[in-house]
Amino acid sequence: MEHNLQPHIRIANGHEVQYALLPGDPGRVDEVAKFLENPVEIANNREYKTVKGQYKGVPVFVTSTGIGGVSAGIAIEELKNIGVNVMIRIGSCGALQPNLRLGDLVIASGAVRNDGASYSYINKAYPAIPDTELLFHVINDAKKIGAKNYTGIVRCHDSFYTDKEPEIDKYWSERGILASDMETAALFVIGGLRGIKTASILNVVVEKEGDLEGGINDYIDAKNNSKRGEELEILTALEAIVSYDSTF
Repeated sequence: MEHNLQPHIRIANGHEVQYALLPGDPGRVDEVAKFLENPVEIANNREYKTVKGQYKGVPVFVTSTGIGGVSAGIAIEELKNIGVNVMIRIGSCGALQPNLRLGDLVIASGAVRNDGASYSYINKAYPAIPDTELLFHVINDAKKIGAKNYTGIVRCHDSFYTDKEPEIDKYWSERGILASDMETAALFVIGGLRGIKTASILNVVVEKEGDLEGGINDYIDAKNNSKRGEELEILTALEAIVSYDSTF
């Protein structure tokens, strides 16, 4: 057995990669690979698919995390175990504000911890926030590439199908929360506890008055602005890694 082979992502140490992009969908790993130099798939187990490559000379992993904070938390911990110290989520979200449109980017400056994964680590008084310096690079590089983006707080949850989803969304929308996803809070909390530099970039795939199933189906079909938003969040994350790396 390879030394330090991680049980779920199925990668061992020795790759000397410090940066990882974290999409949820394994299929999105292949989309990121199109932007990389010399992409090579190095592992594919359960929801965890990983490609290794370079972007402008900087080595990166792209590892899918599956759906939800529990699944994401496993990938985050195991990537940390093999030397990854900077992780940027590139995911999708549902808008909670009416001005957000399909394909807009939401850059999370913090997260409401309505998930179970982050709470399993530490009391909810602990903040779910990104690394400040990495957040700065993400915001700056989103502007440089011309991506329409909003920075603010998102809400993280564990289900799409509870009996009170409309009331829950209304409550948080009225309090200025930009959008909802399922993994950002776990990433930020685990990152804070483990000394990982983290950021989260989310692509709007459902507008505030949109239809969940319709939005996701359009996203899979890749025929609307959400597809362009996916490309912009990938490019933003990769450019942020390069600019962040150049500070060292």
